[in-house]
Amino acid sequence: MSQIQLAHLGFCYEGSPDAVFEDVSVVLDSTWRLGLIGRNGRGKTTLLRLLAGELTGHTGRILSSVDFDYFPFSLADTELAAHEAVASARPQVEAWQIARELAALGISEDVLYVPYCYLSPGEQAKVQLAALFAHEGRFLAIDEPTNHLDEVARRQVSAYLSSKQGFILVSHDRRFLDNCIDHVMSINRTTIEVQSGNFSSWWENSQRREQFERERDAKLRKEVRRLAQAASRTASWSASIESSKIGSGPVDRGFVGHQSAKMAKRAKTVERRRDVALEERTQLLRDAEEKDDLRISPLRHHAERLVGFDEVTVRYGCSQVSGPVTFELLRGDRIAVRGANGTGKTSVLLLLLQQLGVGCEQGARIPPMLNADGSIHTASQLRVSYVSQQTGHLRGSLSELARAAGAEESYYFALLRKLGFERAQLKCDVSELSGGLRKKALIARSLCEQSHLYVWDEPLNYLDMPARMQVEDLLIEGRPSMLFIEHDSAFRERVATKELVIGSAGSRACD
Repeated sequence: MSQIQLAHLGFCYEGSPDAVFEDVSVVLDSTWRLGLIGRNGRGKTTLLRLLAGELTGHTGRILSSVDFDYFPFSLADTELAAHEAVASARPQVEAWQIARELAALGISEDVLYVPYCYLSPGEQAKVQLAALFAHEGRFLAIDEPTNHLDEVARRQVSAYLSSKQGFILVSHDRRFLDNCIDHVMSINRTTIEVQSGNFSSWWENSQRREQFERERDAKLRKEVRRLAQAASRTASWSASIESSKIGSGPVDRGFVGHQSAKMAKRAKTVERRRDVALEERTQLLRDAEEKDDLRISPLRHHAERLVGFDEVTVRYGCSQVSGPVTFELLRGDRIAVRGANGTGKTSVLLLLLQQLGVGCEQGARIPPMLNADGSIHTASQLRVSYVSQQTGHLRGSLSELARAAGAEESYYFALLRKLGFERAQLKCDVSELSGGLRKKALIARSLCEQSHLYVWDEPLNYLDMPARMQVEDLLIEGRPSMLFIEHDSAFRERVATKELVIGSAGSRACD
């Protein structure tokens, strides 16, 4: 067992006016299974890259007797067989060691002999994790391994990580974190804190603390007002008594002066108590996250049935992607599309968008070879809002993104602020933002669009936990009609009114 010490760590990207970290000091244990959480843009990936030595130019020190490694790592040639591609980046690890770790991840070693580029995202993630853990004695910085993983793969990776030790993990999947971490490091608004437990225990503690601080803040506000009024009255009495010494007539000026001095001293005492209360207030709620309610204004379509698929087989050219798909989406339904990676979930969404004429202006990249057999019904003049799985295509300013969607800029920016954008981030080019902030930009744009149907493809990828909960509450309260893909089981179970399970043998919707 050894310690990892961050001593007065600071870091600022070149050309940026604001530091990502300033004077961070914390001590970690190299055997912990540590979850790193915080809102998008707070520097989680930056911290992992600093630990792994992928970023330089920091102030302060990172002291440790263990070496670090980073997931995901880059491969020079993805056309090579997976074991060769990995060996070029991690030559100290042999294929048999990776195969041993893959067995624990529930995947055959046969994937090592397939060109890396042909592996699914889940297989690629497992191969990289296996290679990193095969090289023992390192502390791993694991950055969002769950993105694009299906439910089965998430459970496998979570169980695998729970059997390991010595890593710091970024993930926004609550259940995934709960199963595989034993400590939490949270990057808050003004502090960084570490505590033992999983995400649920950390969340419960943070909510209790925030509630206590809000109640204490309310009491202090009342106390400050009362003391301010008392100080004003006492000062007024002192001045009144002092003025009585002036004038003619029999006056015991010594006694009056004594009384005046006593009242002035009392006023100073009250003022000091008020200042102490004000100072205490400044220490409260410094890390409380703003969780303003979001609003959605879906249009109500005159038709009861918005979408119907009847024995629809999705194809790319002559190749079948999924078996016959049958479902109805009625007004007010929120249908979650489920299935393993590669079963055609996204293809079903793209096929619907193709049928409705939704294209690149909303980020829908529909392959030219996409076609289908069977019957597809859509309600007339159906207006659709789409959130794509990928965000790499986004360019330009947030203002330009709002104008392209026909949204009022002030309203769009207000939504972004509610989702956790800092004011400085509103001025950035979209391409400069983190993956989570880009996803928030897409979700906010969708919320600005008044539509009959919302089609969202993995909207939560890279999205921080508070934002996920905000979106959950929004959809439950606003009750829009939706067709969506999401692998976060906690989110899906709260939001979905129906599920469409897609598999090779065919698919049907169920309540």
